Amino acid sequence: MELIQQNADLSAYLAADEAVDHEHPLVRETAARLRGTALDAHGYARSAFEFVRDAISHSADAGDGRVTWRASDVLRLRTGICYAKAHALVALLRAESIPAALCYQNLGEVHGLVALRLPGRTTWSRLDPRGNKPGVHAQFSLDVERLAFPVRPECNEVDYPELYAAPHPVVLAALKAAPDREHLFAHLPTAL
Repeated sequence: MELIQQNADLSAYLAADEAVDHEHPLVRETAARLRGTALDAHGYARSAFEFVRDAISHSADAGDGRVTWRASDVLRLRTGICYAKAHALVALLRAESIPAALCYQNLGEVHGLVALRLPGRTTWSRLDPRGNKPGVHAQFSLDVERLAFPVRPECNEVDYPELYAAPHPVVLAALKAAPDREHLFAHLPTAL
């Protein structure tokens, strides 16, 4: 699938906003800690991906009723659904000047992913920091996608090819309006 940049200016995929608050001290501190173990941008990106995937619980898997949407809150509370975990990973990547975008799938409900473009590469790679569990095995891979959920066209599931510099307004509105995860899951976006 060919991914489509919504903004021709690559610097848009390095910017901070209210959800991807990569200038927050906790995001910077976490990025510095992860950078300390990495040899290069590729190693850092892998470390950041694995940290978000493994150290931050998917709130549904953990039975956590809290709703997070700002990257710094996801890192502080160590919980979030797919969208929130994507915001955290994008913030960590951008904190180290790696262009990163938000992207989505429609699996009956919208599912959040991340795309990154490492230095020296001309293409974007999609990653899914959702978190693994039985039947879900997302991995860091730049050339072959290893997402949590491959789309099933026979079930009318689709990959949205657009790369967003900021969270899609429909997704962000759903997160901000939810007082708890139960409410959020009853009102997840079904289309963008």
